[in-house]
Amino acid sequence: MPIQVEIISPEKVLFRREVEMAVMPGAEGDIAAMPDHAPMMLLLRGGVVSLYEGDRIVEQFFVGGGFADMTPERCTILADEALPVAEIKVDDARSRLQELEIQFANVTADDIAGQDKMSRRIQIARAEIEAAEVSHPTH
Repeated sequence: MPIQVEIISPEKVLFRREVEMAVMPGAEGDIAAMPDHAPMMLLLRGGVVSLYEGDRIVEQFFVGGGFADMTPERCTILADEALPVAEIKVDDARSRLQELEIQFANVTADDIAGQDKMSRRIQIARAEIEAAEVSHPTH
């Protein structure tokens, strides 16, 4: 019995299909959505959503955070940003990370909100790089 999974970014619906299981990066650790799962809302951290049929991963998406709404029949992921892992360009992601680290170094010590914002963006960039390196390690 499959579960309906949707992955939605601010721009578009990236994925809408039935799968046997979706493993996603919860803020407190990875969690699997499967048929008949107890209803829950979940805060997501930056990481990879892996979609399974049997013991095989059929698709993977990078999400930069967001929320997941799980019911016994459905899992809807509302991502802050999302793209297929195969589309991540590692060199571009590394350049973005370097730029963010420079910007973070220029945030003043008393700008706590600025530090938090930049720190979160750096964490997302690192998660994106890790996702790409695991997916296509030849880069």
